[in-house]
Amino acid sequence: MVGEGAGTSGASKELGERLVDEFAAFGPAYMRWVKSRLQDRGVSYARMRLLYALRCGGPRIMSSLSGVLGVTPRNVTALVDALEEEGLVRRRPHPTDRRATVIELTDRGVETTGGMYDEHREAVGELFEGLSGDEQRELLRLLGKLREALREKGIS
Repeated sequence: MVGEGAGTSGASKELGERLVDEFAAFGPAYMRWVKSRLQDRGVSYARMRLLYALRCGGPRIMSSLSGVLGVTPRNVTALVDALEEEGLVRRRPHPTDRRATVIELTDRGVETTGGMYDEHREAVGELFEGLSGDEQRELLRLLGKLREALREKGIS
């Protein structure tokens, strides 16, 4: 746990355990919320993540997409197959590695993902409307602090 005196007292340990339990409950509920916002747009969470990875990171080889998305190469292949059928991505040979295939957005994919991701962020952002501006800023600060703690532990 991040913080001064973490783990040194029974009260601190209990508080840490409560935080773990709350995060464990919040994480899956948040993902259900995110996925429910995507269903309205007819796109799966996995497809959105793949399209966003290509939009932000540019063309990538399949194994790179697998790592970025945290899914098996077989899952990436299935996602790419479906998105290719829809004309959103295309495969092309890697310029220097004959064994690798580069995946990139098509013009239609660029056009589609441009507004889609922004709309998605806006829809998911509705969740935070119940927090005041100060609470939102504090949440951002705390999440940033937790992400930094993870980076220090070698997790990015």
